[in-house]
Amino acid sequence: VQFVESGGGLVQPGGALRLSCAASGFTFSRYYMSWYRQAPGKERELVGGISNAGGSTNYAGSVRGRFTISRDNAKNTVYLQMNSLKPEDTAVYYCNIRDPSVFGSWGQGTQVTVSS
Repeated sequence: VQFVESGGGLVQPGGALRLSCAASGFTFSRYYMSWYRQAPGKERELVGGISNAGGSTNYAGSVRGRFTISRDNAKNTVYLQMNSLKPEDTAVYYCNIRDPSVFGSWGQGTQVTVSS
């Protein structure tokens, strides 16, 4: 099982980024996928998730209305569109299935830094 996150970078407050996560080693279309993030000195937290067919999404209150999760099952890829970014969104972002303990595997993550 492998997760490869990409698309992070440095962006000014109010800016936008689109993250991608390419997954392999399992039947992607059967799994609810989630995005997580970990800020310096903090626990990893759930950002949100998307059902296996993409018909349902859920978000943490801190990002609802600003972030959008989508997926392309043909490409085994899940996306995180982040708009109106704030400094507190600075973190390393990861994707995984809803219960990461099932595979016990994490990608390297992608760094997002929101700063002027």
